[in-house]
Amino acid sequence: MYASHEDIGYDLEDDPKAKKMLKPHPDIDGGWAWMMILSSFFVHILIMGSQMALGVLNVEWLEEFHQSRGLTAWVSSLSMGITLIVGPFIGLFINTCGCRQTAIIGGLVNSLGWVLSAYAANVQTLFVTFGVAAGLGSGMAYLPAVVMVGRYFQKRRALAQGLSTTGTGFGTFLMTVLLKYLCAEYGWRNAMFIQGAVSLNLCVCGALMRPLSPGKVENCPRGEEPSAVPAYSAESVKSGPLGVTEEQDRQPENEENVCDLQAQECQGQTRPRKNVCAFRVLKTVSQLTVRVQKGFGDWYSGYFGTASLFTNRMFVAFVFWALFAYSSFVIPFIHLPEIVSLYNLSEQNDVFPLTSIIAIVHIFGKVILGAVADLPCISVWNVFLIANFTLVFSIFLLPLMHTYASLAVICALIGFSSGYFSLMPVVTEDLVGTEHLANAYGIIICANGISALLGPPFAGWIFDITKKYDFSFYICGLLYMVGILFLLIQPCVQMIEQSRRKYTDGAHV
Repeated sequence: MYASHEDIGYDLEDDPKAKKMLKPHPDIDGGWAWMMILSSFFVHILIMGSQMALGVLNVEWLEEFHQSRGLTAWVSSLSMGITLIVGPFIGLFINTCGCRQTAIIGGLVNSLGWVLSAYAANVQTLFVTFGVAAGLGSGMAYLPAVVMVGRYFQKRRALAQGLSTTGTGFGTFLMTVLLKYLCAEYGWRNAMFIQGAVSLNLCVCGALMRPLSPGKVENCPRGEEPSAVPAYSAESVKSGPLGVTEEQDRQPENEENVCDLQAQECQGQTRPRKNVCAFRVLKTVSQLTVRVQKGFGDWYSGYFGTASLFTNRMFVAFVFWALFAYSSFVIPFIHLPEIVSLYNLSEQNDVFPLTSIIAIVHIFGKVILGAVADLPCISVWNVFLIANFTLVFSIFLLPLMHTYASLAVICALIGFSSGYFSLMPVVTEDLVGTEHLANAYGIIICANGISALLGPPFAGWIFDITKKYDFSFYICGLLYMVGILFLLIQPCVQMIEQSRRKYTDGAHV
């Protein structure tokens, strides 16, 4: 029912025969790959963890600005939604500038958004400073963290993604405690200012995202970060098109040597030195222009060209599922602090917050589901679907629970089943291949972002009308179920179409 990476992962490759000439890179599944996990882990702590802890700040904003719950919830949902919605456009940055530069710039923008939000005079200002600015910076740092782990791991991709994304659970627990402490001691404005300083560590995480050095590796993705070069023979280098390519590659080195010699010969002469500097500037601009054009070409072909990702019908079904999936996970994090107060459970929740229960069990869920999915006899697809059904079941049960113990059990179930998020990059890569992972996963998280953007305000509006959060969970759970069923139906439709084609071809023969 589900095609594996080996079956369909290279449908969009230009030259499948070239893969036979490639050998494993020493950093694949080891070496610096573990630093990629560490970097991605801290990115998830600083971005996804802090966003899942925004329920603390949401309560502060309600008390400060005295706006409706639906309007105030837009601040958190904008930040979460834009972080994911900008995914396709961040894919363009990655193709052009690389993961390292994109993540560092994202860290700076995210920190600036937190700091500016500390001076917000109203909720509308937070829409811009926190929702848009901090959300954009988060998106620029988040997608490279996921893509780099996918590039550095092949055999243990699910486990690697699971380990790196456990940062979301750790971050939710740590950031919830940190923001509560900072708000109590210094107020929410100073808390956001301090959090902006903490977010500068995203730049450090981005600096660790070292591109795979030119070597011999399987599944070389396009873009600025080549992970492999073909192992050409000596004869092929001496003559033929490959020889021409090597000569072209050597030209920049020769030009650099000429420039250095000219600079040495022209010491003390102002005009020749200016000419050499002008030549180098023009050369740099030319190289940058070519790089931007190539990055945009790869990005455009992945979305709109002949190799468009949307020609893969199973991937389209996956995008449709993502449109409804994330809201069911985000709504509890944003509104649970207020739900427990409505049930008069604040004292018990202060001892051990329900969101912390979700976060802690979420850590184990990602690691366990990732390890199980990597077993040879287990299908990643089946693990992914079972976890989705469990999460939907938990969302339907949540409104029926009114005691702290029962809510804790359901929150633990939500935390464990939501561990399937670590499998999303793996499933995406199996559908489209490593080469198109950045663009494809950008589309998936964009669909998740739309879900996260609309979910919390929708729940707030439902509460303003009905004075209950129950109906919002039922509606979101129902839409989520529709998305899962669409995932199940699509492979069956493809099998029926293939059988019909075989029958038609046999009839013509």
